[in-house]
Amino acid sequence: MWLDPEDRILVQGITGREARGMVEDSLAYGSRIVSGVTPGKGGQEVQGVPVFNTVRDAVEQTGATVSVISVPAPAVLDAGLEALAHGIKLMLIMSERIPRMDTCRLLIAARAAGCTVVGPNTLGLIRPGVAKLGTIGGRVDNVTQSFSPGRVAVLSRSGGMTTEIASFLTSRGIGQSIAIGVGGDALIGSHFTELIVSLEDDPSTDAVVIYGEPGGVAEEQLADRLKARPSRLRINAFLSGHFVDDMEGVRFGHAAVIVEKGRGSVRGKTEALRAAGVFVADRFDDILEGL
Repeated sequence: MWLDPEDRILVQGITGREARGMVEDSLAYGSRIVSGVTPGKGGQEVQGVPVFNTVRDAVEQTGATVSVISVPAPAVLDAGLEALAHGIKLMLIMSERIPRMDTCRLLIAARAAGCTVVGPNTLGLIRPGVAKLGTIGGRVDNVTQSFSPGRVAVLSRSGGMTTEIASFLTSRGIGQSIAIGVGGDALIGSHFTELIVSLEDDPSTDAVVIYGEPGGVAEEQLADRLKARPSRLRINAFLSGHFVDDMEGVRFGHAAVIVEKGRGSVRGKTEALRAAGVFVADRFDDILEGL
């Protein structure tokens, strides 16, 4: 399972405003954030976490193996490559509006290095009761109310809906093994298919709830994989944006939410997932079916 409770977490860009708040909330939740990096600000502390000038120094002195990147978009590629060069194996990229070529180069390098990437443009991931990465769930009191330990994974293209779905499940007595906001950009490190494959090997997960949107082919790719190899997991899905189907070429919200001719429609995604054995809820309340 991703995010072992003993994992040592590094925050790149730790002295930024958003990162400072994220560190405070993550520490309060129990995440082991052991170091941060902001070039030129080594020797400082953020919420008691030591700040280093380089990833090398942070890794050598604190043993970090997980990185959260919260730096301006033009700096993400260099930050990510620096993390990969020093053995980071799980990378969460919160930053958004990263140039696509930079994202391509970073994801290729991460695959070669055996590093799992979540994001870009993600609020984070959480193992309820264990640890969290990023700003997912907001303040710690809200996180503890929304997320609860259990055996249902939540995978969502919307960061806000990750929490919304988990909160809905929790209110019905259904806990979560992990919840991941995969990221709203067109190019991301971990898609539904890769995540489902990973979760199939996780004995603490019995089912998955997916939240999808118009645009892209992530849902269709998952359907293709499930047709070729059915999953042991119960998979429920809810897809928003049915109204977009008749508005071809219009972009809504996330950079990846764009419907192009012949691909990306909610109607097409729904048909493909249902044909692959996924339960696709017509109403949000119906995501509880079979859980």
